[in-house]
Amino acid sequence: MSKKLKKLSTTEFFWVHEPEFNPPGLNGGVDTCVEEQVQTVRPNDFRKLLNTYLESAINLTQAGAGSIRVLLPDEQTLKVISAVGLTDEETGPELIAELSCENCCRDTFRRGLCVTDIEACESMYGDTPHKKCRSALSIPLESTSSPGLLLGVFTLFFDSPKSSSGKTASLAAVYAELLSSLIEYVKSNREGKRAELLRERQSIANEIHDSLAQTLNFARMRTRLLDGAVRNKNELMVKKYTGELDDALEISQKAIRSLITDFRSEMDPAGLLKALHTLAAEFRAKHDILLESSIHVADLDLPLEYEIQVYNIVREALSNIAKHSNASHARLIVDQLYGYFVFSVEDNGIGTFSPVEGHYGITIMRERAQNIGGEIRVESTKGLGTCVQLYFPEPGADWRELHE
Repeated sequence: MSKKLKKLSTTEFFWVHEPEFNPPGLNGGVDTCVEEQVQTVRPNDFRKLLNTYLESAINLTQAGAGSIRVLLPDEQTLKVISAVGLTDEETGPELIAELSCENCCRDTFRRGLCVTDIEACESMYGDTPHKKCRSALSIPLESTSSPGLLLGVFTLFFDSPKSSSGKTASLAAVYAELLSSLIEYVKSNREGKRAELLRERQSIANEIHDSLAQTLNFARMRTRLLDGAVRNKNELMVKKYTGELDDALEISQKAIRSLITDFRSEMDPAGLLKALHTLAAEFRAKHDILLESSIHVADLDLPLEYEIQVYNIVREALSNIAKHSNASHARLIVDQLYGYFVFSVEDNGIGTFSPVEGHYGITIMRERAQNIGGEIRVESTKGLGTCVQLYFPEPGADWRELHE
């Protein structure tokens, strides 16, 4: 991770490069490049299911390739989540795309099926149009329960011109409905599980607050009475033990309060990406700091405990920027690299971050990261700002059995 930004003035500023991430055990050189080439993203069941549907649609319509893009929380950006028949070079320009593109008809996605002449669409593939396909048929994936609500875009690529009517278009439309239902079902199912878990955590927090926390406070007050009642016998030892007991109870009480805070999470039932999007919007509304939010992950399916810890770490990092950085610009970047999820929070402030200063909460942030098998990296350069980076390995395939 290196500081690569250029600071000009309050109104004239731009980021030169995104924060770098070197996985543990790699030197950032040849090893990193090789690892990036051979690393295969561990697909979850959702992506496997999407790939199955996409392969079926390609075979039935005799298309050359296909892709499925989902709408990110900013509701303006699409990201490829499933692609069949396309090389990395071919999917690269479309990996993350804006909804508005007059050449590619993306502005019509909300109105229905769209046919694109690939050879005439340089904006889709830059200066090198698709070598195998001549046309693309794109259909918006809309919510079945809320008509007009865009979920993503389903695209099929053909080696011959296609029209927006006929058998091929009809078959593609059927698959679009199936994909819409699948995406919405998975989304709804995840939200329902999150909401249920959040309700359980809230119930536990209420129980702790109403019983254990009050009991600990009562016991702490009783230690003071005990100290006064027995001081005429072995005063030195009584004070020593009662003092230690009092300290232990005080620490326990603080721990319980922290636990209550964690259980009373502000996590959005819609998931971590949506929660971070809302957090960024609230930050912009409260502070005179231009915060950019770049989410490079289409589907972030994590255990609820992971989501809560990540959310609290990012929130603390943004709070530090607001309180201590004197920055004019900041950015939040969510990425998936080399088998790790990486969350970077960077500012262009005074760059005097010190991990030993208690008010930064770095110790708690590190503890939260360790709870999910992750780590916190901090780089702070005087006059160039600070970058706090959280990273943790993708949860194993058995995490659902352990966390649900």
